[in-house]
Amino acid sequence: MPATPSHLLTAIGFKLVSALLFAVMSALIRQLSDVTPVGQMVFFRSAFAIPPVLLIYALRGEFMSAIRTRRPFGQIGRGALSVFGMFTNFSALARLPLAEATAIQFASPLITVALAALILKERVRIFRWSAVAVGFAGVIVMLVPNFSLEHYAAAGAGSMALAGSVFAVASAFCNAGTVIQTRRLTQSEPTSSIVFYFSLITTLAGAVTLPFAWHSPTGLQLTGLIATGVLGGLAHIFLTESYRYATASVIAPFDYTAMLWALLLGYWVFGELPGLLVYVGAAIVAGAGLAVIFRERWLGLQRARAAEGPRRPEI
Repeated sequence: MPATPSHLLTAIGFKLVSALLFAVMSALIRQLSDVTPVGQMVFFRSAFAIPPVLLIYALRGEFMSAIRTRRPFGQIGRGALSVFGMFTNFSALARLPLAEATAIQFASPLITVALAALILKERVRIFRWSAVAVGFAGVIVMLVPNFSLEHYAAAGAGSMALAGSVFAVASAFCNAGTVIQTRRLTQSEPTSSIVFYFSLITTLAGAVTLPFAWHSPTGLQLTGLIATGVLGGLAHIFLTESYRYATASVIAPFDYTAMLWALLLGYWVFGELPGLLVYVGAAIVAGAGLAVIFRERWLGLQRARAAEGPRRPEI
């Protein structure tokens, strides 16, 4: 599909909507985590994402391709990484301010670069390795307050923040691993199948925990739990649709609008204002990620021009 201006606007709009929906979902998880076990939240987030996903694929005539897979073990491997990523992400949201947990997740694309070199044997030059190093430095800057002695002076606050930081970093690594496995699966599996089995496997993982940790939700809490799944499913649909209309290098920078939503929702809903080092670290991580994105876009344009060959002189 040619990238016309209208297509670009559509892609950017879908990407922005996706970022907003994911941010609202994270805020709901943060709010529900006071009383709801993580496994229960994972179950609702995954189970109620399946209906909107299957509906959109059924309307497109892609229902059978969504449930058919030629690589079940590859799907299970990706699903296992997604399970760990979701559990650790929700555990981080339960312990850290919304903006801080979101900012640490921005390290995931940089970790993907490192894993692509180590696992997929992709050629990674010094520029991207430098961006990865700078990005990790930004994460360390954000984590410094959680390891300070002053932070431990408040009863329980230090251990909560430390555990939340560990969970957030672990989630970023899991998400990066998921991206690597997704690259492998897309060689033979359609996106619809990958999305469906992600939701199915994480639903089963959440369901396993229910007999051991269950909170009987109120009507409002149940609505919130169901909303996390619906929002997550819709966000995935908008995210997938955005890539139908434009390349990843064009719309990937708009991922960082999630930080703006996290700041606004964190302040409006929870009265949270991150410390200065969180802003500084988030800016470093975002800058490193954007540098990689724009560098890849520039290289892609250079390769495209080289493939076209020299222009013929006009007569």
